[in-house]
Amino acid sequence: MYAYVGSRTTRERNARGEGITVFKVDQEHGRLDQVQLLRDLVNPSFLALDKRGEHLYAVHGDLSDISAFRVDKASGKLQFLNRQSTRGKNPVHLAIDPSGRYVVVSNHLGSSLAVLPIRQDGALDEVTQLVTLDGPLGPHRVEQNLAKPHFNPFDPGGRFVIVQDKGLDRTFSFRFADGKLTPADSPFVISREGAGPRHMAFHPKLSMAYVVNELDSTVTSYAYSAANGSLAPKQILSTLPETFTGNSRASEIEVDAKGRFLYASNRGYDSIAVFGIDPASGLLHAVETARTQGKTPRFFALTPDNRFLFALNEDSDSIVSMAIDQDSGRLMPTGFSVQSGSPVCMVFSSNA
Repeated sequence: MYAYVGSRTTRERNARGEGITVFKVDQEHGRLDQVQLLRDLVNPSFLALDKRGEHLYAVHGDLSDISAFRVDKASGKLQFLNRQSTRGKNPVHLAIDPSGRYVVVSNHLGSSLAVLPIRQDGALDEVTQLVTLDGPLGPHRVEQNLAKPHFNPFDPGGRFVIVQDKGLDRTFSFRFADGKLTPADSPFVISREGAGPRHMAFHPKLSMAYVVNELDSTVTSYAYSAANGSLAPKQILSTLPETFTGNSRASEIEVDAKGRFLYASNRGYDSIAVFGIDPASGLLHAVETARTQGKTPRFFALTPDNRFLFALNEDSDSIVSMAIDQDSGRLMPTGFSVQSGSPVCMVFSSNA
């Protein structure tokens, strides 16, 4: 198994990254060994692999571009294919539709979603649809000065794209069919004012979805309808300890493959919040908040077997390995850490 790590690279971002790093993963001990560094890429800040693990796609943060790469499955190494415009500013997330024929991108400062077809050889065609998001702005005068879509995953059924918009305090639902986005019957759900919804994770078994809210450091639990893509809020919990009184912002969220635990990261109180998930209701309860032994864990990733969590500490240039207790979900440092300049995203190849 290989891990692909994207980074921030520009002086404007105070960054020290150099591009996309490929690591071979020691799945027994939770360690990483570098096999390739693909340099001369500007802010390859979010990555996605297709289902077969044959192609990797990267958006270039602060620019207006998305790139495609071919993956050598034997060595894990990447080869550049082509690049296309996303017709927006600062693309921050991308998701591949279940058919593998399209990619959907969030243009964070373009207030838009872009749809690009994928060719048979894995290269990208030009944008075929651009959808602009709109609505009343949230109250934060700096972070909510315009619509800011941040994340656009496909739901488990592959019929809907669910979009968190930090600027509008809304999570939008779009039906996706024949390569085209159309608003769902219930087109959005409104978050708590000033919450700043950022990323989302679906429960693998229950009809539940969880949104991490960046600005107020919370997680909202929603009942999710696969029939019409609608969301109904059920619960909201803080990602921070009660005794923490400083400034912090939440960033990433994941649910383990068995649907027993949820993880969310904090930047400021540099940590991973761990929650247990009720197997009947899908509601959350706090377990612990584990420090990441570094600064600003913008992103983290669970290994597919749920044995390890890798925390990406953007501002201390490190990736830290933590073992997951299979009974409690708690995190225990393995002692392994690898230097990596301004790491901000990690995806794993399949073992196939």
